[in-house]
Amino acid sequence: MGRLDGKVIVLSAAAQGIGKAAAIAFAKEGAQVTATDINAEKLKELDGTPGIKTKVLDVTKKDHVEALAEEFDHVDVLFNVAGFVHHGTILDCGEKDWDFTMNLNVRSMYLMLKAFLPKMLAQKSGSIINMSSVASSIKGVANRCVYSTSKAAVIGLTKSVAADFLEQGIRCNCICPGTVDTPSLRERIEARPDPEQAFKDFMARQRTGRMCTAEEVAHLCVYLASDEVSTFSSCRLFLSITQRLGTHSQNQPGYIFGRFLLQICGQHICYIFRFFGSLHCSFLMQIMRVQDVHSH
Repeated sequence: MGRLDGKVIVLSAAAQGIGKAAAIAFAKEGAQVTATDINAEKLKELDGTPGIKTKVLDVTKKDHVEALAEEFDHVDVLFNVAGFVHHGTILDCGEKDWDFTMNLNVRSMYLMLKAFLPKMLAQKSGSIINMSSVASSIKGVANRCVYSTSKAAVIGLTKSVAADFLEQGIRCNCICPGTVDTPSLRERIEARPDPEQAFKDFMARQRTGRMCTAEEVAHLCVYLASDEVSTFSSCRLFLSITQRLGTHSQNQPGYIFGRFLLQICGQHICYIFRFFGSLHCSFLMQIMRVQDVHSH
């Protein structure tokens, strides 16, 4: 028996990186996965994978998203992954850069939620997972202006959906990883004027000497998609390979851990989870009490 047996899951950006790793992990746990991406050629790599059906989709096109949603009677899990990382400060960000980033990173989630959330409400259950980042409202990161802005918006969107639909059985959470070693990251590094130095800069923030992998993020995706966390909503989950998030970073060689300096206010409460498997991971979550979700 898999942890996701029988669950119907739809996710975007599944042709590579975190999306691809999550699609495979979902399927291995027994889910019926529809893996979508705009890149038809790369998406073909998932064809023939047990439990996975592929579908070419442009998540920025409302009619495309709505047409996909009409193919489903019900959906148990929606994982919004699609995104773009723009490099530069606000002075390097043209209007087209701003609009493209916000359209793909935020508006696409809006479109997917509008299309699939009614199906979850009809069945009075569902888990929504949004991909955010440490580079957001959590931490200012140099040369990530519009990207960080968009990912901060994802956190706000996640909290809003969680607050509005918690009592109808809908969970909405977001994942905020540090640097993840994916094909898109490697492409961005190669696009820099000095790729070797760009790679060194990324690695300098990884105190264990390596980056987080897409497969490690996928483990957390499975956890959020499962019934093991049926009461968690409005959570931001942080996964980092001992990345320097500030001057107070710890050095624990050999350990994979997420670190977040919680700002506790009002009725917020903090749960600290540690679960052990093939990896040693710590996830720090700030969760609002159910009775206070609607009060802010």
